[in-house]
Amino acid sequence: MSLNENALEQPANYLLAVLPAVDYERLVPHLKLVPLPLRKVLYEPGEPITKVYFPNKAVVSIITTMEDGSTVEVGLVSNEGMVGMPIILGDDTTTTTAFVQIAGVGMQMDADILRSEFNRGGAIQSLLLRYVQGMYTQIAQGVACNRLHKLETRLARWLLTVSDRLESEEFPLTQEFISQMLGVRRPGVTEAANILSEAGIISYHRGQINILNREALEKISCECYQIIEDEYVRLLGNKPNKRTK
Repeated sequence: MSLNENALEQPANYLLAVLPAVDYERLVPHLKLVPLPLRKVLYEPGEPITKVYFPNKAVVSIITTMEDGSTVEVGLVSNEGMVGMPIILGDDTTTTTAFVQIAGVGMQMDADILRSEFNRGGAIQSLLLRYVQGMYTQIAQGVACNRLHKLETRLARWLLTVSDRLESEEFPLTQEFISQMLGVRRPGVTEAANILSEAGIISYHRGQINILNREALEKISCECYQIIEDEYVRLLGNKPNKRTK
């Protein structure tokens, strides 16, 4: 069995994995396993979205860019979801950019195919609408978090989320990149990372983050992490990528 055949038979993306067999089998001929290399742009503001993606172990950032070039992450998608949400909301463009922040692979599909399948109703439509509500919670809670919580608690939340999606305690991330995602200056990220590092909670070396004490990281994180994760579980079920204690 080829890598592509195995990936199709046992999809790593949660949305694809929990679809009823009859619905998933209808999608299979239109799914293609593709690499998602670091920094690959999946869509840009104002441009038609022609492909949608269901990431496996890749992480995609949805960002807003200001006139001065500054950016902030407003959403994060990995193996729990899909990239290209406007397609199922009746449009094909958006004001945000989607690009790969941690490389991996994912399933690609023509946007028109997914739109047609969504418009059939049934299990696909219901599942994707629940995912949209989960994303709404992530975005709304993120806005409140960025405004009200200290940087080190926000950093802890973000690291926990990425760790959950990748099912790994170690992953590549530079401080410059984290500062762009959190919408803060790099010295602030350095200070927050140092606080976590000196407490023995994480280690950071040459662009690699290693979570040394997950329990302590969860205690430092604000309540937003658990609120978002609990909402995804409520809407989509007990995700296989979510660790159990």
